[in-house]
Amino acid sequence: MQGTRSFLLLSLFFFFAANAFGQDEKKSVELKKILEDIKNQYHVKFNYAEDDVTGHSIFPPPAQLPLKAKLIYLSNRTGLTFRQTGGYIVIYTTTKAQKPKPLCAYVLDELGQPVDNAVIQFDSTTKVVTGTDGYFEIPVRVKSIYISQMGYEPVVMPAERPDTNDCLEIILTLAIQQLNEVVAERYLATGISKNKDGSYDIKPRKFGILPGLIEPDVLQAMQQLPGINSIDETVSNINVRGGTHDQNLFMWNGIRLFQTGHFFGLISALSPNLAHDIKISKNGTSAFYGESVSSAVDISSRPQNIGAGTVSIGSNMIGPDFYAKVKPSDNANIEISARRSFTDVLAFPTYNKYSKRIFQNTIVTSLNNSTDVNYKSDKEFYFYDFTTSYHQKIGAKHDVYVDVIGINNKLDFIQGTITATNVVTKASHLSQLTLGGTAAWRAQWSEGHSTEFGMYGSYYNVDAQNESIEFNQITNQENTILDAGFRFSDAKKINPLFTLHSGYQYNEIGIKNSDRINEPQYSRNVKDVLRTHAVIGELEYRPENSRLFARGGIRANYIEQFGMLYAEPRLQLNYALAENWQLEVLAEKKSQSASQVVELQGDFLGIEKRRWVLADNNAVPLQRSNQASAGISFKNKGWLVTLDNFYKKVNGITTAGQAFQDQLETVQARGSYRVYGTEFLIQKQFNDFYAWLSYTWNKNDYSFDGVEPIRFPSSFELSHTINTAVIYEWDNLKIALGSKWFTGRPVTPPLISVPTYNSTGAPSVAYNYPNSDNLDNFFQVNFSASYAWKIFSKVNLQLGVSVLNVFNRQNIINKYYRINTSQNGIEVVNTYSLERTPNALIKLSF
Repeated sequence: MQGTRSFLLLSLFFFFAANAFGQDEKKSVELKKILEDIKNQYHVKFNYAEDDVTGHSIFPPPAQLPLKAKLIYLSNRTGLTFRQTGGYIVIYTTTKAQKPKPLCAYVLDELGQPVDNAVIQFDSTTKVVTGTDGYFEIPVRVKSIYISQMGYEPVVMPAERPDTNDCLEIILTLAIQQLNEVVAERYLATGISKNKDGSYDIKPRKFGILPGLIEPDVLQAMQQLPGINSIDETVSNINVRGGTHDQNLFMWNGIRLFQTGHFFGLISALSPNLAHDIKISKNGTSAFYGESVSSAVDISSRPQNIGAGTVSIGSNMIGPDFYAKVKPSDNANIEISARRSFTDVLAFPTYNKYSKRIFQNTIVTSLNNSTDVNYKSDKEFYFYDFTTSYHQKIGAKHDVYVDVIGINNKLDFIQGTITATNVVTKASHLSQLTLGGTAAWRAQWSEGHSTEFGMYGSYYNVDAQNESIEFNQITNQENTILDAGFRFSDAKKINPLFTLHSGYQYNEIGIKNSDRINEPQYSRNVKDVLRTHAVIGELEYRPENSRLFARGGIRANYIEQFGMLYAEPRLQLNYALAENWQLEVLAEKKSQSASQVVELQGDFLGIEKRRWVLADNNAVPLQRSNQASAGISFKNKGWLVTLDNFYKKVNGITTAGQAFQDQLETVQARGSYRVYGTEFLIQKQFNDFYAWLSYTWNKNDYSFDGVEPIRFPSSFELSHTINTAVIYEWDNLKIALGSKWFTGRPVTPPLISVPTYNSTGAPSVAYNYPNSDNLDNFFQVNFSASYAWKIFSKVNLQLGVSVLNVFNRQNIINKYYRINTSQNGIEVVNTYSLERTPNALIKLSF
C-alpha cells in the first residue's frame, strides 16, 4: 500500500506540474523580467543601461527558441542592439546605419526538438551546419536554401525573412522514401520508433528516458520491448522470444560482437556516447543479416554527413567516460570514445551491489559454500572500452569509413587460508577481451542507386586461471575467436514501384578451446574453422502514396567444410487497413553456426562459464529456425496500441547450450524448442506525460532426443511478463517511474529430499522431471531522472540519478540443488537479483 500511495502522489505531482509550468504566457511582460528569465535558462549575463531597458513591455519569445533567435526577436520589437561575447550580452541603443543583418533560422523536427548537424546549402560550394540548438545564419544576399539531414525529407525554400523580421522556423519531416518508414515515432520513449518493416530504431542523441536508465544504453533499453527479456537481469543473457543470448546477432559497424557486457553482464559493453542509429529486428530480418536464429541488433555510428565538432566528459558511480568529435578538415571527422571504471580504486555503493550480485555462487565467493569473501581486500576488478572512427567524404558521392573497437574486463582475486604451519595464498584471474576493426566505402551514384563495400576482422578471447587451495590444483582455460570477412551490397530503384537490393558476403571464423590442468595432468586444444559464402537478393515494393509496403528476400548460404547449400527466405509486409490501423506480417528462415555451451558450471571461475563453439554437423549441429508473426497496430490522438502473435521453432540446439543444472547437466543430446505467444502494448501521450503498459504471454517447450518426457518447459520460458512506465518530459527535465513483473522461470526440484547412492557409495540428487517447477514471481520497481542546463550557448551540463529495485525486493532468479559434502545431504542454492542500487551521472558537453 505504501508503494501505491507513493506512486499516486508522484503521478499527481506530475499532473499539476505539467499544468503549472506548461502554460504559455498570454500577456505582455516587462523587458527586464524577460531578460531575467533568459539569464536563468541559458546561464548568461546581461550588461545594459537602465534607461535603455526601462519602459519596454512586449510579448515574451516562445520558450523553445534558441538563444540567438530570442535575441533577434527582442531586438526587432524594442529597437535595441544585442551583442554577445561568450556568456556576456551587451544591450545598447544606436542611431547609426546598421549593416544588413544575416538571415537567421533554426531547424526543428516534428516533435519540436532541434535538429543538429543539418546541412544548409545556399550556393554550389558553400554550406553551413546547424548547431546543437538547430540554429544557423546565412548572408542576406542568398535567394534560396537547401536543407538536408539523414532520416528527414530535404527542404528547398526561398530565403525570405518573415514579416516580423525574426528568425525562420524550419520543420523537417521524417523521410518517407527511406526503407525504415515509421509506424510510431515515439515507441516507449523519445528516440525509439517502430518501422514498417517490423524493426525498431533507437537514436541515442534523441533518447528520452526509461525507468532505471539515465543514459541511452541500447542493450538495457531493448529489454523494455515486448518479447525481449533477461532471465537473470544481465545484458549478456538477453532472451528474445524464448531464445538464448548467443542466438542474437550483435553488430557494430559491420563487426560481429561476441562480448556484449561489462561486469560480466550488468553493464553494456557499448558506450552510450557512440551510436547514431540502432536497428533491432525480432522477426522478418533483412536477408543481409545471417548467423542468428533469434534477433538481430545492428549498431551504426557512421553518420551520413560531416557534422560539427563536439566534446563530452562525464562520469557515473562506476567510472568516467569521454567522447570527442574532431574535424581535421571540412570533409572529414574523427570520433573517439572511451570509458574506464575506477572500481579497482573506489568502491561506491553501486559497485558493491553489482559485486554482490554477479559474484554470488561462483568460485570468487567460494563455489562450495556460497559465502562472500571480503571484496575490498581479496578482489580487484575493472573494465574499459574504446572506439575510434574516421569518416572521409570524397566529392559529393563517396564516403570512406574506418572504425576500431576494444572491450575488456579484468578480474584478479586472491584466496587465502591459515594452516597449522603457514599462511597459504593462491592468485586467480579472469580476463575477457574484444578487439575489432572495419573499413567501408559507400557510394551514392544517384538518388535511386547506391553501393557499399566493407571488410572487417575481430578477435575475442576469454582467459582464466584458477588456483585451488583445497587441492593444490591449477586450471587454465581459454576460448578464442577470430572472425573476418567482407561484404558487398547494391541498392537500385528499378522503377517507381520496385527497388532491388543485392549483395555478396564472405566470412571465415575460427574458434579455439583450450584446457590445462596440472594435477592430474590434462591438456586439450581444439580448433575449428568454417568458411561461409552468402548471396543475397531482396525486392522491395513501395509505390508512392500506397497503403502497402512489402519486401521479400532470399539468402543463399554455402558452407565449404560441410559442402552444404541452403536458402533462407525472408518476408516483411505492412498494409494500412485504414487511416489509423496497420496490419503487419513477418516471416523468416535463419541459421547460425557459432553458439555457446556450458561444459561445467565452474568453468572460467563460474562467472563467464559459457564458451563459444562451432557447429561440426554432428555432435554440434547447425541451428536452423523458422518464425512467423502477424500483428495489428492502432495509432490516434496520442494513443498507440499494438498486438502481435508469433510462432518460432529452432532445431539443432543441444543440452549443453541450455546450461542445465539438474540431471541433464552431463547429458549430451540434440533437440529443438518451440515457442508461440502474444505481445501487447498500449501507450498514451498527454501533454508532457506519456505512459505505457506491455504484456507478453508465451509457451516455450523443449524436445531432446532420448530425454523424457518428450516435451517439457524451456529453461528460458517466462510465461507472463508485464512492464509499465509513467514518464514526464518537460523542457530539460525528464522523470521515469516503472515496474517489471514476470512469472518465475522453470526449475527442476529433487524427487526426494535425501541423497541416493550409487554402487560405489557416492551420493547424488534424484531429480523430478526436468523443469517441472517454477521460481517465485519476479517484481521490481525502477526510477530515473535527469536534468540538462545550458551553461553557455554551446556548453551543456547534464545531471542524472537512477535507482534500480526501489523497494529492495528480494527476487530469486535461479535455483539449483547439490550435495553438501560436509553434511552429506541435499542443499538448495539460490541466486538473488540485484538489491536496491543507486547510480548518478554528471556530464559536460561542449
